[in-house]
Amino acid sequence: MLGVISDRYEDVIVEKIEVMDDHVHILITIPPKYAISDFVKNLKADTSRIMRKKFDFLKRGGREAMWSVGFFISSVGLNETMIKNYVRHQWEQDEGQLVEL
Repeated sequence: MLGVISDRYEDVIVEKIEVMDDHVHILITIPPKYAISDFVKNLKADTSRIMRKKFDFLKRGGREAMWSVGFFISSVGLNETMIKNYVRHQWEQDEGQLVEL
């Protein structure tokens, strides 16, 4: 995923990635010159294409979507540390291991 982002958006910084069973959390710094919706659309399209080339089982099943249509975006201001901790520890939260962040 990092290569996909850096190839197209060299000034975007990926702070943290956490991959869950059914979703991904990515903390990214995106300069205001990019539309976030375009960035997400391109990220999903690029990673889907790369994964389908790499993994034969993803090619089966026709044109099924690899990514869901929607996404959640939140800007980070004063709560940057809290959000970084949330992304870092989300897998523990999902497993019931972590009570507070």
